[in-house]
This record gives sequence, C-alpha cells and structure tokens, in this order.
Amino acid sequence: MRGAIPGLASPSPYLTRLPAILQEDDFLQRMLPAFDDALAPVLGVLDNLAAYLDPHLAPADHLEWLASWVDIRVDDAWSVQQRRDIVAGAVALHRRTGTAAGIADAVRLAAGPESSVEVEESGATAWSAMPGAPIPGSDEPGVTVTVTVPDASAEGFEARLARVVRSLVPAHVPCRVQVRTHRTKGGTA
Repeated sequence: MRGAIPGLASPSPYLTRLPAILQEDDFLQRMLPAFDDALAPVLGVLDNLAAYLDPHLAPADHLEWLASWVDIRVDDAWSVQQRRDIVAGAVALHRRTGTAAGIADAVRLAAGPESSVEVEESGATAWSAMPGAPIPGSDEPGVTVTVTVPDASAEGFEARLARVVRSLVPAHVPCRVQVRTHRTKGGTA
C-alpha cells in the first residue's frame, strides 16, 4: 500500500476515543493499536487526498492515472516534470484543441521547455462587405508544425511529436512536422 510508511502513527488512535473505564482494559490496550496500524496508511492517504489529485504534488507513478482522467496518453520518453506540466495544462489544452495556439502549446510541452514551435495553417477566416471577396490562405487544408530544439537525437522524437500533432489537428486536415536543431551555447547541433 502506498501509505505503508514504517512507524506511521495514527492521527487519532482508537484507544483515546474510548471512555476512560475502557482505556484501562488490558485487552483493548493490546488489540486497538493493531487497528491503528492497519488504518494509519488509509487515513494518511485520505488526509492528503488533495495532493494526490494535484499533478505538481502527486507521486510520479500516480501521474499516468491522473493523465487518464484528462484524456492524455503519457509518453514514456517524457520526463517527470514534462508529465506534470502536461497533465496540469490538459484542460486548457483541450479547450484549444485544433487551433494554432493549442497545437503550438501542446507541441512545446511535448518537445521540452527549450523548444520553439511555429504553426503554419493553409486556411484562414475573414469577413467582407463585398460578396465573393477573396478568402485568405489556400484552398487545400494543411498544417505544418516546425519545432526547433537543442537536441533531436532521441530515438523516435519526430514520430512522437507527429503523434501529438495528429491528435490535435482535425482528422480531415493533413499535417506535417519538421524538426530542426539549433546551436546551444558552448555546444553543437
């Protein structure tokens, strides 16, 4: 059990809840601490339930369960901090799914904090007082996402980003992901 911490004391021992006459009973003095020991982990989890539901405070192995609540597929290649940030921002990301800003934010979280993301859309919306006015963009839908990172050498990095983009772009819109590397201070790319 997660809360099975050696020596974890019960916050409210059962013996202290009994009337004074029963607290002196030898059998109860020996028996009730066993219940305290068994229930202390449960009470510890319940007392800290809010921490289990906060992605920034939850234990690392609990993040995948939290991610399932907000419909995020956890990638094994993500660091624990990336997982925490993605799960914490999931509701805001879902609100903007399919938009250029939503795609850019999701890809930035998946690629890491040192990445820069550009999203180019083929279409646009506009209004005009003149009927038949030209519409900006091209007739063919499409999204191109360009990600610039310090190091893209991790195996399957581009495929993982492409999976993220495909999950955010409407199904009828073709998408392309380009990964570029940039020079870091004192390093090469």
